[in-house]
Amino acid sequence: MDFFEKIGETITSAGKDAVDKTKALAEIASLKAQIYSCDEAIKKTYTEIGRIYYDNFGDNPEELFVKQCKAIAKSEESKKELEEKLNEIKNA
Repeated sequence: MDFFEKIGETITSAGKDAVDKTKALAEIASLKAQIYSCDEAIKKTYTEIGRIYYDNFGDNPEELFVKQCKAIAKSEESKKELEEKLNEIKNA
């Protein structure tokens, strides 16, 4: 009977180990998803801060932000030109 008991214990132990590993993997996945959500919220907030700053001070930014504000203005100008070309093609 000892042989069958040992096999049973081995199977039970292996099953418990598999369940524990599955739980750990599920918890890891959940934590990674939560971290990703936090990162996305941080990015969104940084973007909002930048947009608010640019809207309020983009025409006269502090020295620290001159390069970035010029880059935004240039990109907006390029976007406007591209949209005009796109509309010309669509209307032709």
